[in-house]
Amino acid sequence: MLLGTRAACLRAAIVVIAFGIATIQGVAAPKFSAWSEPVHLGPLVNSDANEQGPAISRNGLSLFFGSARPDSIGNFDIWVSQRGCVGDPWGPPINVVGLNSTSLDTLPSLSPDGHWMFFTSSRPGGSGDADLWAAYRADRHNDFGWETPINLGSDVNSALFDAAPELTRKRGKVGPLLYFARGPNNNALDIYVSELGADGTFGAPTPVAELNSTFSDARVSVRRDGLEIFFYSNRPGLGLNDLWMSMRGKVTDPWLPSVNVGGPVNTPFNEVHPELSRDGRTLYFVSGRPRPGSVTPPGNTDLWVTTRTELDGDDEPRGCEDEEEEEEG
Repeated sequence: MLLGTRAACLRAAIVVIAFGIATIQGVAAPKFSAWSEPVHLGPLVNSDANEQGPAISRNGLSLFFGSARPDSIGNFDIWVSQRGCVGDPWGPPINVVGLNSTSLDTLPSLSPDGHWMFFTSSRPGGSGDADLWAAYRADRHNDFGWETPINLGSDVNSALFDAAPELTRKRGKVGPLLYFARGPNNNALDIYVSELGADGTFGAPTPVAELNSTFSDARVSVRRDGLEIFFYSNRPGLGLNDLWMSMRGKVTDPWLPSVNVGGPVNTPFNEVHPELSRDGRTLYFVSGRPRPGSVTPPGNTDLWVTTRTELDGDDEPRGCEDEEEEEEG
């Protein structure tokens, strides 16, 4: 009887979630289909350790992520897996030595123009627990050409746990925005935002009230047009942590009430660290669900991917051509 009651509650929750997403998608174009059944990135990319924080390059050919695999330099390192063409299988991950230290280094995120990597590190030289750091590369196609990482400074970082940075591009009069998570620890976070000024400095961070809850909310990924945002939260949902989303009509509007992404993306297990591709059709994320062919969870988190189609636009599959070459601020 208890299982039957729980199943009924779960079905009711999915109906509410589906209605919420349908309602919120009416706000802004483009419109997309539902997310597909997630696909595990496989044993070549995933390891027996925890994987987290995927970051996909502009051209979709490089996937950066944090991993605690045994051959890391620190307790978490940033790694990259590459492929020759969108649709090809991912190659074996390589340690991005220039970004890593003997401390925690994880949750990478690429700037819109591909020249900067923002990430989380607990290395010496910061303001507190974990801080936001950034590294520059002159050639955005060189995944190993990073200059020495720099701390974003006390104007952004605090004595608390600062993590999971995401820089959005400039849109009209709204400058590039740096979203990140802050809290006393990794399980009690709020989403903050800081605007990058014309002088190259970040303004004082402020909490994004409409996205935060009394629970932990973190690690955003913003669609290229700035009108859709994904994040994860342990607020009541389908599992331990779920992926949530919100939309808005224009970039100067506040975000609408958040909606659970729902199944099949979310499960009763942990779903965290969403990363949306540049075209908005592919969502990488981290999950503790059972691996393919298994009925038990692996005891750690793996990288997964789900896709959707654009209903009102050109949704032709991409070939092996290079990315668009325009620079984005």
